[in-house]
Amino acid sequence: MRFKMLKVCLSIVLAVSVAALAACSSKNNESKTSPSASGTQSASSSNGAPAEVKKEPIELVFFYPVAAGGSIREVFDTLAAQFNEEHGPDITVKNVFSGSYQDTLVKVKTGVMGKDSPDLTLLSSTALFELLDMDAIMPLDELIAKDGGDAYVNDFYEAFLANGRTKGQLYSIPFQRSTIILYYNKDLFRKAGLDPEKPPTNYAELVEYGKALTKDGTWGLEITATDFIQWMFHAFALQNGKNIMNEDGTEMYLDTPENVEALQFWKDMIYKHKMMPTGATAWGTIPTDFISQKTAMMYHTTGNLGTVQKGATFDFGTAFLPAGKQYGTPVGGANLYIIKGLPQERQDAAWKFIRWLTEPERMAQFSIDTGYVAATKSSYDTEIMKKFTAEFPQFLTARDQLEYASSSFSVHNQGEITKVFMSELQAAIVSNADPAESLRKIQKAADEALKQYHN
Repeated sequence: MRFKMLKVCLSIVLAVSVAALAACSSKNNESKTSPSASGTQSASSSNGAPAEVKKEPIELVFFYPVAAGGSIREVFDTLAAQFNEEHGPDITVKNVFSGSYQDTLVKVKTGVMGKDSPDLTLLSSTALFELLDMDAIMPLDELIAKDGGDAYVNDFYEAFLANGRTKGQLYSIPFQRSTIILYYNKDLFRKAGLDPEKPPTNYAELVEYGKALTKDGTWGLEITATDFIQWMFHAFALQNGKNIMNEDGTEMYLDTPENVEALQFWKDMIYKHKMMPTGATAWGTIPTDFISQKTAMMYHTTGNLGTVQKGATFDFGTAFLPAGKQYGTPVGGANLYIIKGLPQERQDAAWKFIRWLTEPERMAQFSIDTGYVAATKSSYDTEIMKKFTAEFPQFLTARDQLEYASSSFSVHNQGEITKVFMSELQAAIVSNADPAESLRKIQKAADEALKQYHN
């Protein structure tokens, strides 16, 4: 009896073992011969030909800033939606509004250091050397050679390309560009007995008009004494002398008689001629003051043209900045950069987005929607731009002023220098400090910050 029971048990164990082995064999064979079961793709098709490898969709992360009024965020959201509709799902763009120009620069630098950066970004055109100092951006020449070439690059206005170049390479593409222009209230000109079709063309006329317009709670002119104060000073410097830095971003030229004279003229409009308000006149409130007729004229970015056009209830004009010894303005605004270290397929996708953004019709529409200057010549040849500028000729002022425009303040170690630059200019403008002393302090700080870059 015991023998029979042992025999039965052994038979059961043997049967279970065989079944288990059969099951394992079946699963192993299935994993080798049925790629669809595991979600993987076979390296070859049934006839032995190589199978097509499916590309993974690419979502580009794009940081962008806003430095002017209006609904620019909505414009960028619309652009992203249009691009995604045309190029998705293979390539899509995720817009990330990142604050002001400075906020965006800080976020990009933090992302690069933490290896969590965007793929591409719209940043101040003057950020070039600061980004190069941390090896954050890539030259675009190879991508341009493959798609666009010289014809593409030569379509951009040279003044806008200048801040993107160094040592024979191009690191950024102009897009959201601007210059400083003079806005003036034609209705207030008429009330003051001034010809509304003849804005001031030189410093003497600027003072004459400014004094005549300062009355009844309205200032003749407002210029920022907070954000972008160095941009405004740069304009006065160009009008009275030469550019304040070299092309390689390794030297600055501030402590000169011409620059002292330029800064003194700015001060005189406040303290001597009393045609401008004292105190820290804020960049962000000046367009509102102009629209509400608290100032008859203002120096401001072309990026606010759209805001003024929509908000002004009076007849207004735009003009070149009045000349000192000559006309002059630094360019401004932002360029498109690709972050260094991306895989080739993401570089190519980022470049596709840049090329798409800078097509003539699209750049013309962006310019019309925002007030920024279209950065390419071909944009002004489009029918949409011709029609718009025929109805709104003020829009052409900034483009025409490019003849007298220069690259904007951009140097190595820019963040450190800018802090001193702004504080000392504010000391002169807001606190009535000696211009020569303020410029000497800026020069000393710049020399110290740049000495490591001297050959």
